[in-house]
Amino acid sequence: MLGKVRALLQKAESTEFPREAEALTARAQELIARHNLHTALLEAEHGGDGRGPLARVVAVGQPYAAPKATLLHVVAEANRCRSVWHRERGEATLLGYAEDLAGVELLFTSLLVQATAAMIRAGSRTDGLGRSRTRSFRHAFLSAYALRIGERLSEAAEQAVGATDAPGLGLVLASRDAAVQRSVTERFPRLRRFRGGGASNTDGWVHGRAAADRAALGHTALASDHE
Repeated sequence: MLGKVRALLQKAESTEFPREAEALTARAQELIARHNLHTALLEAEHGGDGRGPLARVVAVGQPYAAPKATLLHVVAEANRCRSVWHRERGEATLLGYAEDLAGVELLFTSLLVQATAAMIRAGSRTDGLGRSRTRSFRHAFLSAYALRIGERLSEAAEQAVGATDAPGLGLVLASRDAAVQRSVTERFPRLRRFRGGGASNTDGWVHGRAAADRAALGHTALASDHE
């Protein structure tokens, strides 16, 4: 499954046609969601394998670390994981079940590549006096991109679960969600909610949302925590 997902995402990153990238990325998310829901049901049916949530570290570096961390959070929660951003260390800790974490890492990497390419294609910006506005434009671009992806992920998550006709699925997913949350609480007992900075560049915000609409994929709402 992961081999198929990688192939789809590589095509999405290389194509020059936004609609093709959208279709390929959406297909990748669909494969991940279907596989992971099936895996969760099989493990529950056989009494589980005693694994539980795991933790992985993902680099979230400058520039524009805050929007990148937000993008990671929405992708993580889309796949029933959590992300804790360590601002000073330039990284985040992902917590979740192994197959879910694998999907998060693949999707986050691909979306970041797609977002960066779209941002660069949008070019630089200056104000009426000729002063550079490129940094504020790109920060707003990536912030809007992440939030719009979060909206689309939320819709896709509900559709994926709704399309899985399996008795007891809700209980299985609730049990996994609770286990992941316990892992977060145990590892990081003192967290603060990160709500992100405001975007001061309207042009960048509009372009970022448009780029997210072209990227498409999976599920869930935004919740960003950091130490």
